[in-house]
Amino acid sequence: MNIDLLRRLCETPGVPGHEHRVRDLILKEIEGLFDEVTVDPMGSLLCKRDARKSPKKGADPKKVMLLCHMDEIGFLVSHITDKGFLYVQPVGGFDARNLFSRRVLVSTDDGDFKGVMNPGGRPIHISSPEERKKIPEPAEFIIDLGMTGEDAKQKIRIGDMVTMDEPLIEVGSKIVSKALDNRIACWLGIEAIRALGKAKHTCEIHVAFTCQEEVGLRGARTAAYAIKPDIGFGVDTTLACDTPGVPEQDRTTVQGEGFGLHVKDGSFIADRDLVKELEALAIAEKIPFQRTMLRSGGQDGAAAQQAAAGAKAVGIVVGTRYIHTVTEMISSKDLVAARDILAAYLKQA
Repeated sequence: MNIDLLRRLCETPGVPGHEHRVRDLILKEIEGLFDEVTVDPMGSLLCKRDARKSPKKGADPKKVMLLCHMDEIGFLVSHITDKGFLYVQPVGGFDARNLFSRRVLVSTDDGDFKGVMNPGGRPIHISSPEERKKIPEPAEFIIDLGMTGEDAKQKIRIGDMVTMDEPLIEVGSKIVSKALDNRIACWLGIEAIRALGKAKHTCEIHVAFTCQEEVGLRGARTAAYAIKPDIGFGVDTTLACDTPGVPEQDRTTVQGEGFGLHVKDGSFIADRDLVKELEALAIAEKIPFQRTMLRSGGQDGAAAQQAAAGAKAVGIVVGTRYIHTVTEMISSKDLVAARDILAAYLKQA
């Protein structure tokens, strides 16, 4: 598998509304893979691959849409103090327990600046037992760039992007990185098309690298309305709670048992016939899979399902441990299985 591409995707900063660097990387990577590429007004990258042969009886090609969001959870600078400390507002859902003592990257129009994130308040040596029990809210964390107030105010602007500053690493058979949610989908949107090769597919393929999913499926909604797909695939991560401390019924997926065939979450219920079709295809192609459901949460497949007159929709997901942290972990086996089922479906759609 193309681990170099995944590394570059994950390590490129891009929070909701600031996906431009990720989009530029994808634009260079997909050269020659699509017949038409456009950027919509919200910043989503819409890629079209025409049918390679005519469907039977002269019908119009079926439109199949893969929705792969580019954004990662992060922050935007909201205030700069006279002493040079930054306060931020989150864009995406954070568990504040995972924000202590983090290295961050503040990205501006003129360059990137490394810093550290910690909560305001007393350090352990001079804090009380009660103070040490408190979990601060994200708004209470500060970023220290090691700059004076004057320097910080010259170089940083309100609204600049802040992301976690951690590299992708390989751990045994697993891959660990920040932003696997959802740069794995960007990887899949590229690699599934590469895997098609010269296949004579009868469907019209649309891969939408969408923006602002983490704040409400915003880019997917506008993209899906523009494309009006017949079938929509929400390509994303999901939970893998196959770890100590989580009841078996809440584990969602087990890593290493294949891609997730996502049938329900808080935003949509997948089309029953499409689920059965993909299940049969996975069995025929010997691609490992597992059915998945979430009680809450959402993903871009819901936007495709509800766009215009509606579409059949399903999720193709990869189980991820420690989601929405800098230690997100996936199984490379599950990622490859997700690529293979997408390519297999597109070849015969």
